[in-house]
Amino acid sequence: MNTTTINTDYPLPKYFQLKELLREKIAAGEWSPGTMIPSERELSEQHGISRMTARQALNELMGEGIVRREQGRGTFVADPKLLQNLSRLTGYTDDMQERALRAGARVLRLEMVEASARAAEMLKIETGDPILLLERLRLADGAAMAVETSYLHFDLVQKLLREDFENKSLYNLLQKAYGIVPTKAEQDIEAALCSRRRQELLELDEGAPVLKTTRVTFEQHGRPFEYVESTYRADRYVFHVELATL
Repeated sequence: MNTTTINTDYPLPKYFQLKELLREKIAAGEWSPGTMIPSERELSEQHGISRMTARQALNELMGEGIVRREQGRGTFVADPKLLQNLSRLTGYTDDMQERALRAGARVLRLEMVEASARAAEMLKIETGDPILLLERLRLADGAAMAVETSYLHFDLVQKLLREDFENKSLYNLLQKAYGIVPTKAEQDIEAALCSRRRQELLELDEGAPVLKTTRVTFEQHGRPFEYVESTYRADRYVFHVELATL
């Protein structure tokens, strides 16, 4: 058994000391993303603490998105979170390319539907008007990142039914083929519970936190053309906004 690195005379709780020790190892690159870290039993033996103390440290790291637990396998160092800048309006594909990540998508639904009261209000149309629903599982280097449901309304929107949105950027297509330039958006973000369907799509454990965003996107003439509801993995994203005094 290794010599303990937990100071029992130190005023900080033992679980907190262990948590910070593990965090330092990860930050220093001693354990890279995807690496399995010692089990509760191994940590308790190495540091002369109880398994309950080791479990509390790991649970807090998991809650912070620093480690992830795979049932029946163990605890692993999580991939680093992506910093999403809310000061710029960018499409998902361009955003991933800027990070040197391979953007991907799996189309879950692509069909014409009647606008719900909510979608109609956001798009400034009548309830029941025809709109296009595009639901995609968004990927980065093959890993599930978000489930995104877009409701679109503009002239000739039905032509989008012919497009391959697993390999095309929606915003790039709209600009090149339809002359629609996304220029601004209004977005809300909140913590939310994840439905079982989205939990499975995002490969999340039951009860894992998610971030829900709703956004209305406007084109160059000030008309709303898109209403989007997205569910992001909270362990993969940090949303950033720059604030200034008037």
